[in-house]
Amino acid sequence: MSLKWRYFLFIGLIHVVIALLSYQLLRDQKLWFIAAEVLMLGSLILSYSLYRSLIKPLQFLSSGIDAIADKDFAIRFRDTGSREMNRLIHVYNEMMDNIRDERAQVKEQHYFLEKLIHASPAGIILLDYDDHITDINPQAMQMLELQRSVIGEKLACQKHPILEEIATWSAGKSGVVHGKGQEQFKCEVSHFVHRGFRRKFILFQELSREILAAEKRAYGKVIRMMAHEVNNSMGAINSILQSTIDAYPDHEDDDLADDIRQSLQIAMDRNRRLNGFMQNFAKVVRLPEASLKPRSVQQLLRNVHHLMAPLARTQGTDLQLLLPVEDRTHPMDEKLIEQALVNMVKNALESLEQGGEIRIRFDKQPFQIVVADNGPGIDPADQANLMTPFFSTKPDGQGIGLTLIREIADQHQAFMQLETLPNGWTEGRLIFRIK
Repeated sequence: MSLKWRYFLFIGLIHVVIALLSYQLLRDQKLWFIAAEVLMLGSLILSYSLYRSLIKPLQFLSSGIDAIADKDFAIRFRDTGSREMNRLIHVYNEMMDNIRDERAQVKEQHYFLEKLIHASPAGIILLDYDDHITDINPQAMQMLELQRSVIGEKLACQKHPILEEIATWSAGKSGVVHGKGQEQFKCEVSHFVHRGFRRKFILFQELSREILAAEKRAYGKVIRMMAHEVNNSMGAINSILQSTIDAYPDHEDDDLADDIRQSLQIAMDRNRRLNGFMQNFAKVVRLPEASLKPRSVQQLLRNVHHLMAPLARTQGTDLQLLLPVEDRTHPMDEKLIEQALVNMVKNALESLEQGGEIRIRFDKQPFQIVVADNGPGIDPADQANLMTPFFSTKPDGQGIGLTLIREIADQHQAFMQLETLPNGWTEGRLIFRIK
């Protein structure tokens, strides 16, 4: 039974009892009986007035509770004329105004933060209380080559070397993490409080481009200085040596003169080789700026395959070209990319030496060009140094090829990866950043 009917029942019983008592006691005294009836009527009127004064605030509170339950914070109540009711109404209206303003402010902040996260140049991954991925911004997807399908999955279950490592980090830890190739990321794990509980988020900042630019400035200055000194010195020395050779008479019986001329000629040839050695290094520093124009990726790969196929046949290597049915154009400098791919195929041929198989392929997701071979693979001890400028595993290598490929990739907003897969194939990849 509701409070309203219980109140009416209580008041009704009291007045029925009073009426019966008045009738029994005052039925012979008509004036007093009438007076008692008038008083009882006044009591009923007063009881109903008290009912309205007491029950109406409860009805008002009930309506307010229903509005809050329905999340309708636009409802406001008007003054009733009762001081107590008006005070309660003013408090309720002020509370609803504050809630409405705070909700609007929270929504605006949430919208702003969501836009900020998605527009951030840094990669951001948000985690829930159990380290499941709840959101990932476009920059992180591009950096780590991830898809939005990872949302809802546990961070530690991702088959990604960087995420597998970061999954073991606690909040507050930061450091530099190396990817599969030249890419390096500064990573930081932090936390924020949501509904009273801590949630982690991860920030990624790519350092590869800054590091590459700093390395290029450093070794470029050294190479230019060395090339200048070597060229100047070699020119003067060779001139002196040639003058000395010319100064000796060419007599058949003069063995000493022949030995001297032969020795000087060897010295001149060695100087020329040294000059060529320095010119190879200078090629990396003097690499022309890329002229980016839309080019057919399939046609470019066909050209490289056609160019390198004769060299592959001479050592019995099967050079295959694997292309998707649908072609794709991309802004690039055809000559530079072709030079990078020729170097990649040459490296694969040198690793095989004889026989074997090389595959040139183009993948659309992620957007990459791959040169793969089934050679001996990369020594794990050398993996970390492969992208070091001028590092080479060959006894007489200068490390020019990989450095040149790396520079060309950087000019095309791309990066290079080189690794041996568990199936034994070694892949060199040019991965383009598609915005």
